[in-house]
Amino acid sequence: MNIQKLRLQRGWSQQQLAELSGLSARTIQRIENGQPASAESLKSLASVFEVDFATLTSEQDMPAIKTATHEEQLALAKVRKIKGFYIHLIQYVVVIGVLAAINLVAHPSKLWFFWPAMGWGIGIIAHAAATFEFIPFFGAEWERKQIEKQLGRPL
Repeated sequence: MNIQKLRLQRGWSQQQLAELSGLSARTIQRIENGQPASAESLKSLASVFEVDFATLTSEQDMPAIKTATHEEQLALAKVRKIKGFYIHLIQYVVVIGVLAAINLVAHPSKLWFFWPAMGWGIGIIAHAAATFEFIPFFGAEWERKQIEKQLGRPL
């Protein structure tokens, strides 16, 4: 059974569970992150949670853990895409700001910094469209449909 779920149902912190089970907090973290636990650790946790040892080691909960892990991975990938977009946007603002300052100080009569700002701005717009799925064919749903189509499965 999922150790983290059992711990949270009881309202315990990882440190509290560690103290009750005689394990280290780091061991609890490792087990909750999906690393294999020794039989001794599982016996100790089964005793603390007052469940059968076999319950903690059963294969029945594995699909649920894999699904949650997959969902977490998808969420993490989405967050990283958003973070990447904001980093790109900050870079754009800083670099174009510096170019504008150089242009206005050196040659105020010719405003050339608009050209790189426009070119890079198009890239920023495309990055935003891909990240926030403004355009349907950039989204995950379109990708899913294309994969199903390639595999010959009904949509």
